[in-house]
Order: sequence, then structure tokens, then C-alpha cells
Amino acid sequence: MPKWAKTVLYLVIAAVLTRLIPFSSLFRNLNTMIHEFGHAIVALATSGRVAGINLNANHSGVTYVTTFSTWSSILVSLAGYLSASLFAVLLFYGYYKRQQKQGLILMTAVALIMLILYVHDGFGVIWLIGFIALNALMYFVWEPARNFYYMLLCFLTLEESIFSSLYLAWLSITSPRSAGDAALLAQETFVPAIGWSILFVAFSLLCANWAIRLFVKTHETRSSGRGSGSGTRRSKSKVRA
Repeated sequence: MPKWAKTVLYLVIAAVLTRLIPFSSLFRNLNTMIHEFGHAIVALATSGRVAGINLNANHSGVTYVTTFSTWSSILVSLAGYLSASLFAVLLFYGYYKRQQKQGLILMTAVALIMLILYVHDGFGVIWLIGFIALNALMYFVWEPARNFYYMLLCFLTLEESIFSSLYLAWLSITSPRSAGDAALLAQETFVPAIGWSILFVAFSLLCANWAIRLFVKTHETRSSGRGSGSGTRRSKSKVRA
């Protein structure tokens, strides 16, 4: 099977399975959190200001920033979708390196920073407190349960990074002025909203390919490790005999 087809197959299976898990919709706000956090970090890195962030129950979000140049505004608008896609790859890399605990710490740290500095009312406050508490609990539970929870977050974040960019592309065609970051980028440049949306979709698919390859490589490596280990034990038994 071609690599791109394998990636699509994994994503379709994951999208179906994760929607069967109770309350999985709530965890999809992780993608929104990272998206808005990306806007905020780049705004601060380019000498801008962040007034606040809203996280909404429908998985949307708004980051209120002040920028002082066109280039800064462009970078801030780019940061949301790109950050979310890259973060999904980072989570899968953590799974590959067996650093699930470190991954939970990272997600919790981002949530805590947003709660303290930027999200001060509405649904976002409740969601962040619940997410922080659940992560703290899962950090100490039985390892297989923690790994399952971590993988759920990995795939949900990956799916949302793709589907949110696809939805943005749809809005860029049907209602360009409502196309969020793509519409803002269109105002700052000569590239229409659909052009920026296609860029976000392409980047999310590229990151999905990286993430799925890490996932497959992880299981191939661990399967071969178990096989070689059992072979070694059989060889030793023959020597002892």
C-alpha cells in the first residue's frame, strides 16, 4: 500500500474510533488550545501584546493580540494552524520515545500558562481546569491506561489539525470573509483566503504523514524487539541444556 494511502487509512480509522469514545469531543479542544497558544507565543516573540484568549465549547477560539508591523501580523496569523499541526507531530514523537509522561507535563504546562495569563472567563476556564486535573490524575495511573489516554490525545489533535484546516478551506470558498486566519492573511497580502487555506491543508497533511510514520515505526520497532528477545531466550536455554 502506498504511504499516502496508509496515512489516509490510519486517519479514517482513528476518526471513526475516537468518535465512539464517550466525551471525546471535549478533548478536541486541545487542538484549539494549541492553536491559540501558537498565536500568542508568536505575537509575544514579535514584540506584540496579548490581551486575552477565548476558548469556546464549539472548538473555536479567539486570541486578542496587538501587532506593530505587517510582517508580525502575518506571522501571528500563520502561527495557529502551523503550531497545531506541528504539536501533533511532537506528541507522536513523544510516544515514539516512550515519553508519555513528559508529553502530559508539556500539555498541562501550556494549559496552566493559558489559565493564569490569558483565559479568565467562560467555557475556557472550566475546560482548562478540568484538563489540568485529568492530566494530573492520568500521570499517576496504571501505565497502559495512561498510554491509551495519551494516544487518544495524539490522534484527536492530529485529526483536528487536519479537519479544521479543511473546514477553513471550505469557508474560504463559501464565505471568504468568515475564513478566520485565512481571511486576515488575505487582508495583509495579495494572496486570497483559499490560497492560504490550501497551504494550511497541505502542511497539516504533511505533518499527518510524519506522525503516522512515527506511530507505525514505534509499533514495528517494539514488535521486532519482542521477537528478538524471545529468540535470545530460546538460544540461551539450548546452551544451558
